[in-house]
Amino acid sequence: MSIVETINDDIKKAMLARDKTKLTALRAVKSAFLLEQTKSSDNKISDDKAIQIMQKLVKQRNESAEIYIQQNRPELSNAEKAEADIIMQYLPKPFSEEELIKNIEKIISETNASSIADMGKVMGIATKSLAGKADGKQISVVVKKLLS
Repeated sequence: MSIVETINDDIKKAMLARDKTKLTALRAVKSAFLLEQTKSSDNKISDDKAIQIMQKLVKQRNESAEIYIQQNRPELSNAEKAEADIIMQYLPKPFSEEELIKNIEKIISETNASSIADMGKVMGIATKSLAGKADGKQISVVVKKLLS
């Protein structure tokens, strides 16, 4: 079952369970999927694209939660965090620090990168192969550390 189908099934389950928070979060995900489908000609979303969309939604929710905390609105912040947590359940488990370093070292050896000048080449491959399992910011920090 694809991620899109799983989300649709879980929306129905959340409706039956009357779980407002989960329903709101999953409807936001479905809305983002529908917007993406209108952009593509085949009206299908791959699991990789679905993961990218959900990561973006989680990031937006976390940023909103921080803004609400700064504005002294804890109730809105908690709602955003709860939605982010629900969406994160559908994302693959992120790499640990050791796994990330191991994978990037492998990419560095495959590309024969030796200095910080080769960072662009390594980052291009790393962001594609580690998509969904590591944040681009994390990847960048580890690549810099390993190449310097």
